[in-house]
Amino acid sequence: MLSADPHTVLKYIREMGIQAVYPKPCLSKADPEHKIYPYLLKNIEISRANQVWSTDITYAPMNGSFMYLSAIIDWRSRHVISWVLSGALEIEFVLETARNALKTNEKPEIMNSDQGSHCTSPKYTGIFLNAGVKVSMDHRGGVASTTFSSYPQVYLILKDFWISFKMPSRQDFFV
Repeated sequence: MLSADPHTVLKYIREMGIQAVYPKPCLSKADPEHKIYPYLLKNIEISRANQVWSTDITYAPMNGSFMYLSAIIDWRSRHVISWVLSGALEIEFVLETARNALKTNEKPEIMNSDQGSHCTSPKYTGIFLNAGVKVSMDHRGGVASTTFSSYPQVYLILKDFWISFKMPSRQDFFV
C-alpha cells in the first residue's frame, strides 16, 4: 500500500490543475425582467408521448473552455426530441433547439423548464406560446428541485446522451 503526505498530494493536485467537475452555483439565474410561469405538472399523470416536454442545458469542459448541450426531451417516451451543441452559452442555440423540436415533431401540450434566463426569455417562451403550447416552470432552487428531480430517469437520459458525445466508442480504440 502506498502512503503519501496529504499536503504533498494537495500540492500536486494544485500544480496539475486537477479539480472536480460539478454544477457550480447560480448557473441558471433568472432575469428579474422575465415572466415566471406557474408549474403545471403537479398531480398530472403523463400518459402519452408529446404530452409534456422538458428542456435542460448541460456542459462539459473542453480544452480550457466549455461545450454546451441544449436538449428537449419527451417525458413519456424518454426520447430526445431536439438538441443543439454550442461553444457559447448564448440564447440562440437554445432558441434553435426549440424551433427544431416544433418543426420536426408533433407539438406538446406543455413545455416545462427551469427558471434560468434562457428559458424565461420572451424569445424562448414566445416560440412555444405562439405554437399554442402551455409553458410551465419549475420552482426556484438547485438541482434537487428542477424539472428532472420528479422524473430522474428523464434527467439521466439527457446526461447519458451528452456523455455519448464525450466518450469514444470501444471500436475507436481498436482502429
